[in-house]
Amino acid sequence: VFEETVFAFGRTEAVPQNRSELSSRISGRILENRITVGSFVEKGDKLILLESRQPGDPPPAIWLTAPADGTVLSVNAVVGSPIEPSNVLARFADLRTIYLIVTMPQEIAGKIRQGTEARVRFPIRPDKEYMAVLLKFATCPCPDPACALGQDTSTRSNEDDRNDRNSASVIVTLENPDNQLRPGMNSETSIILNKRPNVIGIPRAALQGEASKRFVYVKHFDLPNAFIKTPVQVGQMNDRMVEIVTGLFPADEVVTKGAYSLSFAGGGAGGVSLKEALDAAHGHEHAEDGGELTPEKKAEMDAKKRAASGLPPETAGGASRVWIYVSGILFLLLLASLFTKMRGVPADDEVATPSTSNSGKH
Repeated sequence: VFEETVFAFGRTEAVPQNRSELSSRISGRILENRITVGSFVEKGDKLILLESRQPGDPPPAIWLTAPADGTVLSVNAVVGSPIEPSNVLARFADLRTIYLIVTMPQEIAGKIRQGTEARVRFPIRPDKEYMAVLLKFATCPCPDPACALGQDTSTRSNEDDRNDRNSASVIVTLENPDNQLRPGMNSETSIILNKRPNVIGIPRAALQGEASKRFVYVKHFDLPNAFIKTPVQVGQMNDRMVEIVTGLFPADEVVTKGAYSLSFAGGGAGGVSLKEALDAAHGHEHAEDGGELTPEKKAEMDAKKRAASGLPPETAGGASRVWIYVSGILFLLLLASLFTKMRGVPADDEVATPSTSNSGKH
């Protein structure tokens, strides 16, 4: 299933309904503080011990407790400092579900529907991927998080509004059960616009080459550690996959990690190239990249061999035939020489037997 996606940047924000603050109903002085930023508290937990200004020996003291479950976002309480009912001592937010404000051009936002899924990654946590669901569109077209959540935007200038006129925001919900995400984190979001089944796709890391000459390395079916450079035609791309229109079959295995290095491998000093391995395995010659040797590639290889031998291309074939003729002539001359020598040697009976008519004279 191939996913058609659109990329956008986002920023996390706490759900407004899940925010809370800690304050006191009476004036007094802080005797003890148990609040630390980033910790999770439950409703009713004792957080700050407050000494009242009412007279007494000792003066009466009360515990200020957590108003709701949540993560401590900020603390403004120091032991010994005086406080008033108007002071905000701490702020909390339940972040187990968090909002993500995603900004994009308005023409793209118009294609998105409620319930659309999105994949979210955070640069601060690159090892983990989150799934989010589109909750609603922002209450205003600008990308400002406060505006998107329907909060006060009186501090925005007219220039900010003009710059954001062509932008829009959507709000997606993100589950945060491990409580690792915080408001204000930047995200990289891939919103899934459509899904198409029965598509041949490969990871983006497997695709090599320039835009006009794309190729991948396919694992050889028979030879171990051998890979075939295969041209491909690509279709759409998303944040993870590439659609392959032609060039691959469903059973092919493509190289992902290390694919770029294969462009420089094979044929090095002390190693066996893919061509040599395939020649030995199949019993016929292949091209340098391991592909089948077409007449054009064979002519190109022959030209390279002739150039390496120092012979002009047009005389290389004639020179080979001349050497064959010379070798044949030299072989015939050698046979004639041996035959001549054999005829010039006398037989054994001619050398060992003397004439009988001259025996008395001796």
